[in-house]
Amino acid sequence: MTIVPLPFEIVSIAVLVVILAIDVFLGYRRPHVPSTRESTLWVVFYVVLALLFALLLLVVDGPDHATEFVAGWLTEYSLSIDNLFVFIVIMTGFAVPKVRQQEVLMVGIILALVFRGIFILIGAQLIENFSWIFYLFGAFLVYTAFTQAFGGDHGDQTDTRLIRFAKRRMSFTDEYDGGRIRTTIDGKRFFTPILIVLISLGATDVLFALDSIPAIFGITDSPFIVFTANVFALMGLRQLFFLLGDLVERLKYLKFGIAFILAFIGVKLVLHALHENELPFINGGEHVPVPEIGTGLSLVVIVASMALATIASLISIKRDPDASLADLKKHDA
Repeated sequence: MTIVPLPFEIVSIAVLVVILAIDVFLGYRRPHVPSTRESTLWVVFYVVLALLFALLLLVVDGPDHATEFVAGWLTEYSLSIDNLFVFIVIMTGFAVPKVRQQEVLMVGIILALVFRGIFILIGAQLIENFSWIFYLFGAFLVYTAFTQAFGGDHGDQTDTRLIRFAKRRMSFTDEYDGGRIRTTIDGKRFFTPILIVLISLGATDVLFALDSIPAIFGITDSPFIVFTANVFALMGLRQLFFLLGDLVERLKYLKFGIAFILAFIGVKLVLHALHENELPFINGGEHVPVPEIGTGLSLVVIVASMALATIASLISIKRDPDASLADLKKHDA
């Protein structure tokens, strides 16, 4: 397992924590619906910040980790776009007031960081102790890619088993009370729909972490690179939500680009597992002489896949600009 210089790791994480804290403070201090200009500036700021981090990594530690970070960040960013689509479904399904969506999204993103941090620690330990885990990671990503491309939509996020369980065990009101999780009606205490939304976002974050962590471990074996790539991918996701809005749903070919990336990394993981093979029932426990896919090629494939999927989607929108979201969903079904 390759190591980034420890002082650089400590300083980087400290700076990221400060930036996230400032973003959280600003979001909660003045609840509002961000303008297009404000959202664009924040998204550009976080993208530039990620590129500057890659440049610093290049200077401090050389091209290998810098390239791994960029490839990992772009992979996680593309997967976060899919995450963003589900956020839109949840916000719409629960009719979250526009002015409160920033706060709810911030909590959802913090939960995503926590869950991904946990999965990163678990994944790093599994990889260090069980080299055959790459077989499972690879097979899981190929399966996920298939369901991403040819499966149905994300389903009804307002009526999952977890939400039904919560509603049976706790008393909820149908009305929001600002940003409060609990409220009082006629002297009785109730939970507001905010809690249901947070439960739904948390469950979604867990599912997406299961996809994203094996994917990025197919690019780098450094837990620090994995974590920072996830942080930079999630930072600015809240502003991207308001910037893109319903456009995310209209980028109908994006899911195929994401699916191809997942399948490509899945194949890469299987090839790596074969190259490092220690399972006795495969080639007698000996390494299998198969080619391995380098990080540079992975970066090219990731960029090309997302670019082609986005361009194809935009061309489709241009050809039929009046197509409604309902028509697109009916077509996908």
